[in-house]
Amino acid sequence: MVSRAVVTRAGVTRPARTIDEVLADARARLQRVTPEAAHARWREGALLVDIRPAAQRADEGEVPGALVIERNVLEWRLDPASDARIPQATGHDVRVIVLCSEGYTSSLAAAALQDLGLAHATDVAGGFHAWRAAGLPATTA
Repeated sequence: MVSRAVVTRAGVTRPARTIDEVLADARARLQRVTPEAAHARWREGALLVDIRPAAQRADEGEVPGALVIERNVLEWRLDPASDARIPQATGHDVRVIVLCSEGYTSSLAAAALQDLGLAHATDVAGGFHAWRAAGLPATTA
């Protein structure tokens, strides 16, 4: 049986959580958008950020014009206070829509961006697969 408790560095015992619980908590904070709504918001000026790794984009296809920031550097590139930020990270009011393959990693990433103060961060429900199924602009693999 797996223990459901974790001892932190400070010696505090707290309940362990499953990834399903972490994901549910992240999604409870987000106003997730459909691919169609994401496309409309992107056309209105929101940043559409594809966080999939290069190999996955090569295998699945891409959204032409989407900003590619792989997940491992996302917070540093979008934090307006970071020395590693991109030019589009102009403040905490930037509207960011995160896109991954199926909409799981993007939910966790959008919640992490909210933790940085990017209150308008959200993600695409269903990810790139739903984007493509909706007939929105995408390259083929």
